[in-house]
Amino acid sequence: MSLSRREFVRIMGLASAAGMLHKQAFAQSPYALYDVPTYGNVRLLHFTDCHAQLLPVYYREPNVNMGLGDRRGKAPHIVGKNLLREFGIAPDSIEAHAFTYLDFADAARRFGKVGGFPHLATLIERLRAERGPDKTLLMDGGDTWQGSGTAYWTRGRDMVDACNLLGVDVMTGHWEYTYKDTEVLANIERFNGEFVAQNVRVKEDALFDGYPAYDEDTGHAHKPYTIKVLGGVRVAVVGQSFPYTPIANPQRFIPNWTFGIQDEALQELVNEVRDSENPDVVVLLSHNGMDVDLKLASRVTGIDAIFGGHTHDGMPRPSIVSNASGQTLVTNAGSNGKYLGVMDLDVRDGKVQGYRYKLMPVFSNYLEEDADMRRHIESVRAPFLDILNEKLAVADELLYRRGHFNGPFDQIICDALIEVLDGQISLSPGFRWGTTVLPGQAITMEHVLDQTCMTYPETYVREMSGEQLKLILEDVADNLFNPDPYFQQGGDMVRVGGFNYEIDPTVEIGRRISNMRLNNGELIDASRNYKVAGWATVGSVSPGRPVWDEVADYLRDRKVAKITRLNTPVIRNIDQNPGLEAYRQS
Repeated sequence: MSLSRREFVRIMGLASAAGMLHKQAFAQSPYALYDVPTYGNVRLLHFTDCHAQLLPVYYREPNVNMGLGDRRGKAPHIVGKNLLREFGIAPDSIEAHAFTYLDFADAARRFGKVGGFPHLATLIERLRAERGPDKTLLMDGGDTWQGSGTAYWTRGRDMVDACNLLGVDVMTGHWEYTYKDTEVLANIERFNGEFVAQNVRVKEDALFDGYPAYDEDTGHAHKPYTIKVLGGVRVAVVGQSFPYTPIANPQRFIPNWTFGIQDEALQELVNEVRDSENPDVVVLLSHNGMDVDLKLASRVTGIDAIFGGHTHDGMPRPSIVSNASGQTLVTNAGSNGKYLGVMDLDVRDGKVQGYRYKLMPVFSNYLEEDADMRRHIESVRAPFLDILNEKLAVADELLYRRGHFNGPFDQIICDALIEVLDGQISLSPGFRWGTTVLPGQAITMEHVLDQTCMTYPETYVREMSGEQLKLILEDVADNLFNPDPYFQQGGDMVRVGGFNYEIDPTVEIGRRISNMRLNNGELIDASRNYKVAGWATVGSVSPGRPVWDEVADYLRDRKVAKITRLNTPVIRNIDQNPGLEAYRQS
């Protein structure tokens, strides 16, 4: 049930009396976050990258998200104070906390947690009721079935059922494909909405052998698009799953499918849909990452709006991209269930005449829980509570992941790998998912699973030469800083333990990484071998225990999680970049 204004004011009064709210937050009325003035005749709702977080969490936005070249200082590559100025957000406000890293720990204690499907459900129900359920469409941009212990143990079914309760109409995917293909197809069958992806096809030899496809003639593995009629307005939703899935994740899980950006095929499909389906609106539900979507929007015509995901960028307003036939709106709705994008369209005479957009932070203190969703979550979690609630240690400082280089929770993982597996050096993937732990808060097994829970978690210890280490860093840096967005796969730099390095993001691959030194100051020798501990190998299965077991053992032994050294690189030739603030350099 959604809250009325009277109910909200009453609850806020109780919260204020209990000392839960900061005076600045109450003065500006957090309820206004959820007010959307009436506009147009169609409402499109969008969330993405929730990473299986069913309950409210803390999630710190990055202080490092650098744009280079023509992307310098442009969304999404602006952080902190620069982001506040760009989007006209008042400092020290609840929105400043939602969209930036600034004073995160203090602000998190004032404003509370974000996300939570029970609270998200309440907000969605209210927004549907305002416009009318027949004029509202709810889209899920993917990365929904992975990222928690319960998602791992249920093979994503907990999230499928939660999305059915939420009433998701259309979704696409990425980490969904890190389950076995048979599990993916079973979950899609269980999903009440439609799973769309124009860029996923079944390989020819698999088709020949009778492997299932949505369309054997085109080879599409899934439905490429769908048409939804909202109050008489025809809306076409085209799906775009993460194009680099078999590169960034193990291909062995999905051996019969191909991916790719496929912008030429997308253009053909959009043209076909425009010609044959007579839509009033065409949108792309994308998991490309925002920079890729911006380039795609400049090349593919006929798309009114792109609802994007993958790079976890919470952007308060769309970017407007011009192309040969007009303009395309490009949005990105953050991650972890923290935001809900709301786009209201004025559609008349067969086309979009205007729009209003608001990216709403989902603050659990300010939204009532939906009872049905809460019961589902309690049922899903009940068999695993003893594991999830185990207290392993206490956080000595703010622990987070998001940012181009090492975050404190990443360092915990790297330090654990070195100590438990007796390595000299450690490597950990630069994933952007993973929740935040406040200073003094107990680190539970659930927190560790939030950082590590995936279907290829096995650890390894192996010999690597200094030259190999440099090649790894160069390769990942190119993925992050390549000037062509189509060569960027999202994610951040590989996290390292036991050594530091220098990086120049402005030069070409092969020259970005230099001065690699062990923590004792010794220069890493290209020809010498080092004992490296790591996890999450894409190519083959590693022999070790799941990484969460190693990290849990490390934290149990320590009781207090202290970081003595954060292995962050020295950054060269980046002066006053609007995507870099308060950088903690080792």
